[in-house]
Amino acid sequence: MTSVTPDIDAEPRRVAVLGAGSWGTTFAKILADGGARVAIWARRPEVAREIMQSHRNSDYLPGINLPLGLAASSRLPEVLEGAQQVYLSVPSQSLRENLRIVRELIPDGVPVVSLMKGVERGTRYRMSEVIAQELGVGPERIAVVSGPNLALEIAKEQPTAAVVSSASLDTASAVALAARNPYFRSFVNTDVVGTEFGGVLKNLIAVAIGIVDGVGYGENTKASIITRGLVEMTDFAVAFGALPETMSGLAGLGDLIATCESPLSRNNTAGRLLGQGYDYHEVIAQMNQTAEGISSVAPILELASSMGVEMPIVSQVAEVLAGTLDPRDIAPHLTTDTDVPQGE
Repeated sequence: MTSVTPDIDAEPRRVAVLGAGSWGTTFAKILADGGARVAIWARRPEVAREIMQSHRNSDYLPGINLPLGLAASSRLPEVLEGAQQVYLSVPSQSLRENLRIVRELIPDGVPVVSLMKGVERGTRYRMSEVIAQELGVGPERIAVVSGPNLALEIAKEQPTAAVVSSASLDTASAVALAARNPYFRSFVNTDVVGTEFGGVLKNLIAVAIGIVDGVGYGENTKASIITRGLVEMTDFAVAFGALPETMSGLAGLGDLIATCESPLSRNNTAGRLLGQGYDYHEVIAQMNQTAEGISSVAPILELASSMGVEMPIVSQVAEVLAGTLDPRDIAPHLTTDTDVPQGE
């Protein structure tokens, strides 16, 4: 286990959050309510202006009052100047291009924290890998946050927890101390691979749950898919070096339950629209925000194939997305290559 560089403050005075969508804004609120001085970057000036003037972000968190001390700007230098921790909450497929814009603005030696749950199309890299490549920073400066974190519930200060993971326990602990307040608690681990893949894979299972929900299937079907989905998640993550216990923790099972069961879940919503008969392009057009699960289906299946991991649930989601499988025929938990009974 590596130790973090000594210039990192465990309780930062100033924190930057890049991305003013629902999760970025919510996490900025978490940090501000934990005592940090937070500046958030909004791509659209009108969003930054509303946060500053009205302490609201009505496009993404309707009805939520934001902390009075939460600053916002559409100018990256203003947000990043003097930051002691930098949090990234942009769509996973645009992370690389955003990092190329900000790499010279991020202060030296500070932790860079991924709030994203996705895999880059084409390269199949996890978000922490993209950060390392584009910023040229070591793993001891990179952390990832995952868990059962539906933004609107947390913005309403309903109590929940998350896990912060880094190759350096010091870095994970510094981030966890910042991301802690009366309604939000952060735990730590050093299994970055498992924590990231848990956050990615549960989105794909949530799309499957949304599909069967949209079709009209009941709780037995959904419970079966969630249970077998956890098996798929674990098999996949362990094949890439994750610890199996991470998949039974907040980043795995915890996030899986929340994302599959809640109508607030973007991935569940996307799946439900697919199950109701909308095609891929119609679903994208109806979604106000990014459903990371849809973007991650193809790269996850490519990665699974490279390691010989079978993922029948994700494979059937891919078929529905491609229009080659009627949503009513989805039954991924029944898929097997043999009629011989298999061990659970």
